[in-house]
Amino acid sequence: MKNVLRERENHHREAPAELERRNLSDADAVAVRDIAAEIAVTIEDMAGTRERTAATLTDPHLIGLVDAHVRAVPERVRAALRPPATATGVAIIDRLPLRDAELGPTPRDWRQAAAWSGDAHRGRASFRLDLTMLLLARCAGAPFGWQGQQSGRLVNNIVPSPGHEHEQSGASSVTLLAPHTEDAFHPERAHLLLLGCLRNPALVGTTVSSVCEARLSPEHRRRLAAAALPILPDVSYGDGFGDHPTPPIATLAAGPTLRYDPAYTPVQRADAEFRDAYTQLSTELERVARVAVLEPGQLLLVDNDVVVHGRVPFAPRYDGTDRWLKRVNIRLPQRHRAESGESGYGQRTVAPFRTEVPAPHAVPIQ
Repeated sequence: MKNVLRERENHHREAPAELERRNLSDADAVAVRDIAAEIAVTIEDMAGTRERTAATLTDPHLIGLVDAHVRAVPERVRAALRPPATATGVAIIDRLPLRDAELGPTPRDWRQAAAWSGDAHRGRASFRLDLTMLLLARCAGAPFGWQGQQSGRLVNNIVPSPGHEHEQSGASSVTLLAPHTEDAFHPERAHLLLLGCLRNPALVGTTVSSVCEARLSPEHRRRLAAAALPILPDVSYGDGFGDHPTPPIATLAAGPTLRYDPAYTPVQRADAEFRDAYTQLSTELERVARVAVLEPGQLLLVDNDVVVHGRVPFAPRYDGTDRWLKRVNIRLPQRHRAESGESGYGQRTVAPFRTEVPAPHAVPIQ
């Protein structure tokens, strides 16, 4: 499927003005990192806990610390983590204090990133940034991971990886990462995605498109609302899904709720009427696409129910200076989808947090 995003240059420093922007004051941004550092110190002082906690960030003691400390996050920060408020379905949050020298080299893959986070010296900055992302995500809702993706980690590392340059996954680089709904195959997918930029020297753009801005005819909407085709898990979950049922799902349900991942959808199996509607949807998502180029410390909050996101191609360096993002999946207790009876191909969530978000209080950090 031709996409003009292939032809877009990735050197635009500024995202389009239409994207919602939310600014954190220097004091509030520092406060979040200080709270994360306090949690890290508590964990690091517990013999044998650091390595176990850093493995997936799901240690019960850590979860309790996050829930206790999130109450002290400034209310202005919590407000910045509310769902995007405009039709674009995206908000850029500017920004956390971050120095490149504190990061160390960009890992070559998520496994190396996870191993370094467990190293009390080498991975200290990455581990504390994981905790910062977890705190911010907890302000919005309930962070979660996937058993079959990055070993169940609650905070994923997105870096270009050797051998994965051409695949449709976050580890790719030289190919266009096609616009898609995150984990579109699963009924328990995230409501919100939180992406945090640690490093982006080549100014690689993240593409975003909202179905709320798409112009579709009533007939196309009707066809897309009917369950027609399955969506398969992407390669980050492995393979061998043949033993699981592949029920058709609705591409665009009421709400609206969009489930779109053309790289993993057998569109050629559908009838001509559905293919026409799907092509029109793809054309419209391309028409309204924007490119957001994140800088270190900036956050991108994406409404995964209405926005598809991707990434422009870039040439990886593999020299420790490549683009590095952290990602957290978030579910919102107040938002429900009319989806049931799906197996999710056997994929299960890792969801250690209670559904409700702890209320803030004015007790100072000790």
